[in-house]
Amino acid sequence: MNESTILTVVGNRPQYIKCAVLSPAVRRVAREVLLDTGQHYDHELAGLFFDQLALPEPDISLGVGSGSHAEQTARMLVGVEGALREVRPDLVLVFGDTNSTLAGALAAAKLNLPVAHVEAGLRSFDRRMPEEVNRVVADRLSSLLFCPTATAVENLLREGVTRGVHEVGDVMFDLATKALTPGVEAATLARCGVRRGGYVFATMHRPANVDDPGPLRTLLTTLAAAGVPVVLPLHPRTRAGVERFALTRLFAAWPPAASASAPKPTATSPGGPAPSAAELPPGLHPFPPIGYLESLSLIKNARVVATDSGGMQKEAYFFSTPCVTMRDTSEWVETLASGWNVLVGADGDALARALAAPPRGAQHPAFYGRGDAGERIAVVLSEFLAAQGA
Repeated sequence: MNESTILTVVGNRPQYIKCAVLSPAVRRVAREVLLDTGQHYDHELAGLFFDQLALPEPDISLGVGSGSHAEQTARMLVGVEGALREVRPDLVLVFGDTNSTLAGALAAAKLNLPVAHVEAGLRSFDRRMPEEVNRVVADRLSSLLFCPTATAVENLLREGVTRGVHEVGDVMFDLATKALTPGVEAATLARCGVRRGGYVFATMHRPANVDDPGPLRTLLTTLAAAGVPVVLPLHPRTRAGVERFALTRLFAAWPPAASASAPKPTATSPGGPAPSAAELPPGLHPFPPIGYLESLSLIKNARVVATDSGGMQKEAYFFSTPCVTMRDTSEWVETLASGWNVLVGADGDALARALAAPPRGAQHPAFYGRGDAGERIAVVLSEFLAAQGA
């Protein structure tokens, strides 16, 4: 029998992480063709993660760049469809809930190709979020639905989806708990000028928070008043909002170090020149986008994480770090129910209270598996492809 082919679609940093876990296992059971849509399109957002995670170079790069949801998804659909017609894979693998996920699943379904969705079954129950629409559609189009938690399986069951559903654990947990070393952590904290437990690690990038001057000003002002240093790597969208709405005065220094002229980041150094060796004073401290290992180091050692990211809520839980989520809903409901995460939206008073008294659950259940999700997914893929070829 000829070797089966899986075409894997990625496009942003969380998907690169998941792919780094799963790709070696996939390549033991099939030929993998890696397609990068280019949803995260500059080196600080994409290339750094490929470098650190030792991901193979994409076989196909679409380079779609930015645009509205419709524009971006449309360009991806055309590119993915062309790749599928050329490669003729036996299965298309998608991750998460981005426009890349939607385009990969939809293009495959239109060509009657089976879809496998990693991180299936997550629900925030907020259709205002583009990600919620993407994940619901991807689940409906998938033949294999790889769920990270029991809650995700239950969500699908309530929607009448039972066929092809597998609870496998979380692929990001596979990597996060194995990737760090004490040397990487120490070097990251030293370069950022902070000490363990003595800072807030914050990230913001969602349009509702950074494209409107009201929420952005409220959240940044509240973070700046936290009383401890706030390490804030700036997504390009966030940096643009800070400059457009004249909020640079809220930062202890501006602009952040220019990573373009900095030495190439390594496994022990975040992008950009090192700050002063002295410990950072309280206030907002901007940094360029940082690598995966640096992000994990800062999450693990923070007093509290403040974020509007989905993945970082979960990564904070991996390391028993309290998390304050600057959103009204979350797909990672286990982190909320266990008391390790709290939703504050764009409410400055709620954010201030949570930063002063970070959430910390009485227990820390193992929601996200045993650290073998990648291998479990590969076994199911192998069995499915064998049945398809029988």
